[in-house]
Amino acid sequence: MTDLWSFLLQTLTASGAAALLLAVKALFRDKLSPRWQFGVWGVLALVLLLPAGGGGRYALFNWPLWVESAKTALTGDYSLTRVLAPIPLPLGLGRPASPADLLYLLYLAGAAALLLRYALSYLRLRLALRQGAEADGAQIRRVAAAYGCRPCRAVAVPGLSSAFVCGVFRPVLALPAERPVDDKVILHELLHLRCHDAAWGLLICLFRCLHWCNPLLWICADLAQNDAESLCDQRVLERLEGEERRDYGRILLSMADDRYARAPGTSSMANGGRNIRARIQAIARFRRYPAGMALVSVCIAAVLALPALFGTRAGGVVLGSRRWDDALDFQTAMASARVARCTTAAAALDAYGKAVLDQNGIYRALCAPLEEHPALAAEMEAAATGPDHWVYTRWESGLPGYPDPRAGYFLYNLTPDSGGYRALMVFPLQWAYPDGPDQPPASDPDCLWLASRPVRAERREDRWVVLPQEAFTLTETSRSLDDGGWLVWGDASLPSAAIYTAETEQFRLELHYQTVHVLDNAIQSQTGLSWHPGASAFDTAVKPYARFARAYASYSFTAVFTGNEDQRAALGEVRYAAVPLSADGSHPALKYGAGSGSSSTGAFWGNSSNSGPSPWDGTLSDGGGTYLGGDPNDTPVWPAGYLVELTAGGTSRQATLLPVEGGAA
Repeated sequence: MTDLWSFLLQTLTASGAAALLLAVKALFRDKLSPRWQFGVWGVLALVLLLPAGGGGRYALFNWPLWVESAKTALTGDYSLTRVLAPIPLPLGLGRPASPADLLYLLYLAGAAALLLRYALSYLRLRLALRQGAEADGAQIRRVAAAYGCRPCRAVAVPGLSSAFVCGVFRPVLALPAERPVDDKVILHELLHLRCHDAAWGLLICLFRCLHWCNPLLWICADLAQNDAESLCDQRVLERLEGEERRDYGRILLSMADDRYARAPGTSSMANGGRNIRARIQAIARFRRYPAGMALVSVCIAAVLALPALFGTRAGGVVLGSRRWDDALDFQTAMASARVARCTTAAAALDAYGKAVLDQNGIYRALCAPLEEHPALAAEMEAAATGPDHWVYTRWESGLPGYPDPRAGYFLYNLTPDSGGYRALMVFPLQWAYPDGPDQPPASDPDCLWLASRPVRAERREDRWVVLPQEAFTLTETSRSLDDGGWLVWGDASLPSAAIYTAETEQFRLELHYQTVHVLDNAIQSQTGLSWHPGASAFDTAVKPYARFARAYASYSFTAVFTGNEDQRAALGEVRYAAVPLSADGSHPALKYGAGSGSSSTGAFWGNSSNSGPSPWDGTLSDGGGTYLGGDPNDTPVWPAGYLVELTAGGTSRQATLLPVEGGAA
């Protein structure tokens, strides 16, 4: 059974749009034509017909956050409320499982009762019309021909005080049997028929039933029906001249009451004394609006429709006061993590990295599957209410050390994987705990400890989530803490994305390939480290809609001579040039240069010589990197292989390095 929350989200969203419409209509009440005054209700109709929160957007206010916060506070439910249809029908029958289910059943009963009431009212009206006699259609045909309208069947019914049209598919014009009807009244009803106003009235009645417990929408329904009558008055006045217009006003004054004015599927010239007076005032100031006002009206309606229909995305994650004793802030923060979902793989991976850096469970909830939210909430609540009194956001990621907040994290070897991505997330540490958290930390300014963890990002319905694949691994590098920026260009101590190998008659060749993807987490300041790409500090705020800003590719190449000492000594200078291969076998031109070097195409070159005081030991090595070509948010494409040319002893040899099993994605 569907609970009450989806209906609450739908009707609150419509209420926000209704409040905006009422304010704008009050501002332009006497300035824009009745056509605009009635037509602008179409914006509210579309809001009512579209499921709230579609595409992760909300109208005007962050209604989903408020609904989710209330649901969690009242029920402890951490699921995400979804509006799948504008009419929140029950998904199944069964006994109510919660007070919200009972309230929802009450809502359904009220909607059904009101529908039944309107249906019976319409049936009684149709039965009353059957008691009438066929009316003389000559007057109706004459009025229709004079003003370009379509005639319809008419019946004369005893006891009617005014004429009205009844029915949508087989309309009937009901006329009073005791007295003649003025041509202008006939014209009014034929114009209702021409513009399908009975159908609009039926739709308004349906909205009344579905939102019977929302008084603001009932007010809007009344005003919309009154605007329909005012618009029909405008159409009549545009077809009349001089004294006929004044006569039309006098006719309206005689129609202050009508017992069929609100019957569904009907349109009536009379709609109550108070509304008649307002229509008389409108007639008194009747004017033909200049053509230019039509464009103004369209522009105002468009500006009004944008926030009401398309709304805005949910904002960032709400962290509240982050106090250990503020449960309400915590529930709001968890609700925001459900609403402000990660819309890209980059955003989800970024949220996970920052959750680890900040030990922040709200950030983790942002990129966690929804079914894990209750366990996350329980962990944070236990931390906040336990003897240590942590803040409510406290979350244990399992990181074996204390991260360097200036360095952030690095995302290695992003690889497509069954509709998602897998990657290695790397965190430079200020202190590491290689012997466990209960032992003294290891801290050496001349080396850098790295904690790395394989993760997988995948799409779950309309959100991206991150799933850790293994425990953290500690790696000690020979670099210092202040040299951590080299990590964007790869590090030989970390796993490779791909390993390419080949063997020639005298050499064994091997190349390790790595990639690093980064987001724009730059904070420009006067303090901090200078090595982080384009910034001196790392922004730890999550960005649910983020995309990758850059991607780097790096390589580590070695060529080991496999001959004997005499053969090695006879080689003299050894030169090499290498280029990456595409899947179709194409590649950049091989290039040699003085010393060693590389280019943006991924090509690199170098040499080694037996001459001089330091003879060659039989090993060539090279390393470098470049920016990964193309959009960093596209699926990464790694080289299919490498073409290497070796020149030694006057002879050139070429070899193709291909990925080894287990060494490439």
